[in-house]
Amino acid sequence: MTGVSVVDVDASNVSEHGFFCVRKPKYEGHGLKLNWLKKRFSEGLGIKLLHSATGGAMGFIEYIPGEFAWRPVDAEGYMFIHCMYLGRKNDRERGYGSLLVRECVKEARKRKMYGVVVAASDGPWLADKRLFLKNGFDIADEAGRFELLVKPLRRGPLPKFRNWESRLSGQKGWRLFYANQCPWKIKSVNDLLETAGERGLELKVTELGSAREAQDAPSGYGVFSLIHDGRLLADHYISKTRFRNILKEELG
Repeated sequence: MTGVSVVDVDASNVSEHGFFCVRKPKYEGHGLKLNWLKKRFSEGLGIKLLHSATGGAMGFIEYIPGEFAWRPVDAEGYMFIHCMYLGRKNDRERGYGSLLVRECVKEARKRKMYGVVVAASDGPWLADKRLFLKNGFDIADEAGRFELLVKPLRRGPLPKFRNWESRLSGQKGWRLFYANQCPWKIKSVNDLLETAGERGLELKVTELGSAREAQDAPSGYGVFSLIHDGRLLADHYISKTRFRNILKEELG
């Protein structure tokens, strides 16, 4: 891994180094994510960028103490990985993903936490569990298509998913919950609002403003939930086309 370094991103240098997943400041989600980050650094959030001396930023990992996780989990005392990504496919086969995971584990060990936790899924927007299993993680809990994996560092209560399905029954009409933890969500929010307007539907949109609200969100991903009369229709970013297809299925 010659020529590759890890850069710690915090409140003092995030404007300089960015956060990798959105690199164009003109994109609406960039500013929203930047503002979100600046509020989270004081809660212990960390970002580590993988940086090549010749090619610039290659990938990143974002993590935060479990009590401030923006996912429907109970993971107090653990470090929780929100997301991680490597931009080039061949970099994923060179051990860089494991390097980022080890950096997060090192940080959790330094803070004397119980361990490191991540939510994984074979579906969109979450990490593949295979990377974590080969780095010493075990499955601690399951809910729907989601699996909660933990790498223990010392004895403590096991993390678990919150009962997000119980939050669905009280949601009437068309509801959309989202958070700026992921900068790509705002485009979907705008697209869905526009499409709903074309169909004369009232889509009530709620921005989640705190970790507690995200932990109480009515979906396993937490930061995006499209609901119709108590049924979860999408728990990740969707396009206009996908929403139109959902409307056809729901309304005929």
